[in-house]
Amino acid sequence: MSIAQKDKAEQFRSLHQGQDAFVIANAWDVVSTRMLTVLQFKALATSSGAMAGTLGRRDGKVSREEAFVHWRTITSATDLPVAGDLENGFADAPNDVAETIRMAAEAGLVGGSIEDATGDPDRPIYDARSATERIAAAVRAARALPFHFTVTGRAENFLRNRPDLADTIARLRAYEEAGADVLFAPGLPDLDAVRAVCAALSKPVNFMVGIKGKSFTVAALQAAGVRRISLGGSLYRAAMSGLYDAAREVREDGTFSYVDRAMPARVLGECLE
Repeated sequence: MSIAQKDKAEQFRSLHQGQDAFVIANAWDVVSTRMLTVLQFKALATSSGAMAGTLGRRDGKVSREEAFVHWRTITSATDLPVAGDLENGFADAPNDVAETIRMAAEAGLVGGSIEDATGDPDRPIYDARSATERIAAAVRAARALPFHFTVTGRAENFLRNRPDLADTIARLRAYEEAGADVLFAPGLPDLDAVRAVCAALSKPVNFMVGIKGKSFTVAALQAAGVRRISLGGSLYRAAMSGLYDAAREVREDGTFSYVDRAMPARVLGECLE
């Protein structure tokens, strides 16, 4: 039986309350969505990088209209709550960011992140005031919906060659004050930085696993104060790594040992039922 979007939204909101961290797994198509649902994750998310990859493009090269179709595909394939990687809202202007929130809700999402990266290599990060205004606009649009849409404010410094922890914390505090429900700074270098971010904020913090050398266990992240753990595009990359390694074995070695490691067709089929 399909679960109403309002109920999914409340389920998602409740996951952020309490002491235990939870993992939100990032899907990229119907098969991955249903597989992660079968594996009993409590919530799912999209990934802008994985979405772009399915279209043969790099991250950030997908239009808002194309993203809307992708979001709808994921939410229609599961009864779990799904949050969206909404990139920078696909816009500079706060009013346009607000429209992205409305479109995300229409697509069936119950939450989404808005980042402060501009997409312009000459000016990679919005100034703090503009970035905060964009989060505030997203929050206003979310609060106008008939359910609680969880807004995540995302500070991109550490992914954009600006490893400034003090500025990152200041931005996240501003996003918190603007009404964001969850705060997120991908690419933090170590657990000390994670602890500093969590200690500086009163609302839940998301940590993204998936960067080599900068990914930590659920237990370690929970002890540091993290409430939500996302996987970004790492599951998609892991799946593509399996494909690449198997195909390379066939091409270079003329052997097929990957068959012994592959999921049986029956098990894959059960995920699609």
